[in-house]
Amino acid sequence: MQGGRGSGRAGTGQVRLWGRHAVEAALRNPARSHRKLWATREGIESLDGELPPDFPVEYADVQDLARLVARDAPHQGLVLECAPLEDLLLDEVLAQDGAGPLVFLDQVTDPHNVGAILRSAAAFDARAIVTQDRHAPPESGVIAKSASGALEIVPWVRVVNLARALESAAEAGYWRIGLTGEADASLAEALPAGPVALVLGAEGEGMRPNIAAHCDALARLPISQRMESLNVSNAAAIALYALASR
Repeated sequence: MQGGRGSGRAGTGQVRLWGRHAVEAALRNPARSHRKLWATREGIESLDGELPPDFPVEYADVQDLARLVARDAPHQGLVLECAPLEDLLLDEVLAQDGAGPLVFLDQVTDPHNVGAILRSAAAFDARAIVTQDRHAPPESGVIAKSASGALEIVPWVRVVNLARALESAAEAGYWRIGLTGEADASLAEALPAGPVALVLGAEGEGMRPNIAAHCDALARLPISQRMESLNVSNAAAIALYALASR
């Protein structure tokens, strides 16, 4: 078993996913190329549907599976090694039919937050999340587990220049709203009738000035003065709900 205890590292060019929802969603995704599934018999029984007869499965006990994933990760008896998802271009997403929001993440680097935002994006029918190549975590088992299957549902676009990607969204008819606690207008006041590109910055630092300058409006969530801010994934979920409730 490759990687050593608690590494969560897959073979070269592969990604390792764990947990029932993440693994089940990846197995159902025709865009995934699957290499191998390690599992307990209970883990196999928990899957919704049958595996193909020739699917490469290696049965293992719980302790062996723990060596294949990140330390203390809840693998639920299932660990899948597969190829990463193919890269997507923003133009490809914009060319498809759909009016859901776009979610731009500016230097959000915590994989748990990115996974949770993917989950909210799937729940509220976002068209895609967009991150910058150098300031976002790579596809991983941590993201997939936090996304609870949404990594296979929501397109994830990686771009070299986030500001230029925001310009492309504007050209496609999106109103770009950056969330910041310092804004005068609330999100409800800033919402237009048409499609929205939601922009969120890293916790603490927030959006970079150049990214904020590429927004059509800045808005805040009306939280209590007793709290300075929200976790970025919580803020994304609330904002996506507000968009869906217009």
